[in-house]
Amino acid sequence: MRATYPRVESKCKHPEQPSLKARYPGTLSIRRAADGTLSITVTLPFERYLEGIAEVPPSWPMAALEAQAIAARSYALASTGWSGAAGKTLGTPICATASCQVYGGIPVPPEHGIHRWYEAVRRTMGRVLLYQGRPADTVYFSTSNGHTYGNDQVFGSAPLPYLRPVAERDDGASPESHWRVKLPFEGLATFLHAADVWPNGKGISSVLRQGSTMLIQGHGAKRSLDESTFRSAVDEWAPCLEPGRYPSPSRQGPPLPVTIPSGWFTVGPRKGAVVLTGRGWGHGVGMVQWGAYGKARRGLSAGQILAYYYGGSHPELYPEPGLINVRVATALTSLSIVPSGPGARLDGRRLGRGRLRITGGDHVVVTPR
Repeated sequence: MRATYPRVESKCKHPEQPSLKARYPGTLSIRRAADGTLSITVTLPFERYLEGIAEVPPSWPMAALEAQAIAARSYALASTGWSGAAGKTLGTPICATASCQVYGGIPVPPEHGIHRWYEAVRRTMGRVLLYQGRPADTVYFSTSNGHTYGNDQVFGSAPLPYLRPVAERDDGASPESHWRVKLPFEGLATFLHAADVWPNGKGISSVLRQGSTMLIQGHGAKRSLDESTFRSAVDEWAPCLEPGRYPSPSRQGPPLPVTIPSGWFTVGPRKGAVVLTGRGWGHGVGMVQWGAYGKARRGLSAGQILAYYYGGSHPELYPEPGLINVRVATALTSLSIVPSGPGARLDGRRLGRGRLRITGGDHVVVTPR
């Protein structure tokens, strides 16, 4: 399947038209929104959904992959409110992005070693972390700053006994374990102005941090920005306006995932610039994925890894749904699909093996290609 999104005006130096290229097992449901755009939901067997989770490399140690599979299974059941009625369909769709957990379907092109991830899913089938007899909300993230945080500290929710802070000493192999980003004042002023948080034409002469507040001063201008606002502005506009420079290289060479990977940084002055020296990537609650990697390298089992991060919890067998609904894309203008086998239908009409183009607008239009 290939899909396109609406074209929008962009200030970026090298604007790219977003697109989607994917293969999904199961049944696709295409819906038209009030604005004429299309959304896609795939309904598929629950274990096939887990096979499509794309959160960690399949080359990682098997214990880390198994821990990730159990955490992903538990999270999916908890976030969709699964009641444990075996064989039923999970009605509430789960999203396919990092806002839930990343679901990529069948890798395009095929990913080397993906069979190892499939094996981890198979070996942990039906195993879930439970809290008070129901699937636990097993959130996880990439890399820590030396410890994790309680769910109440980050999300503002009632504290959960299985999401308490723990020390982390095993995620040093992560490219984001330690990072450093230099932001020249001239570029920073441009990024913050593009985000409408700094006046046009005003230079910046100093950046300080006080707790969660960034204090920015310049030529006749002063602003106090929440750290998350500052970070979001730089993450959005730095790679857009200066794509050759941002995100900066990680300590292992490849670029960082975003310009400022976390809010766990200190600020230091440089001539005409500010330097952010930080650690970690992610929200900070639950299992540290790179920590699981390090613990597996040290010989810990999947159960031991999960127990460390989730308050001593151990995997238990729990009834699974037969099917799950996954919202894989929204706000599309058109898509091109090719049924993967015989028997495919669209609104009850049997489809051939050829490619179909589906467009939105005032109504959905389906044409053979």
